[in-house]
Amino acid sequence: AVEAKSNYQGIGIVRLFGRHSGLLAAHASLCSGDVDLCLLPEIKIELEGERGICAHLEKKMRRKGHAVVVVAEGAGEEILGASAEVDAGGNRKLPPIGPYICDR
Repeated sequence: AVEAKSNYQGIGIVRLFGRHSGLLAAHASLCSGDVDLCLLPEIKIELEGERGICAHLEKKMRRKGHAVVVVAEGAGEEILGASAEVDAGGNRKLPPIGPYICDR
């Protein structure tokens, strides 16, 4: 939240644990009080349109001048697709939804 607030029109994106469940990301977001958007693997991400995250973040930016987004690491497979690659521990690599949102 500090980084987002210190940059005019800044959006801070924080990736938290949550490969298959957004429980930790959801609880951290609720406890923080600074989070404007929390993306979870259990909920389909809608980018565009009236109810999309882009419109939501634009509203927050106009109102507050900054925004904080928490992303559970498993969020976004419906947009970017599941990876066939695995990491050193044998777990399937997760989509890089944070950088994707930054580019939008």
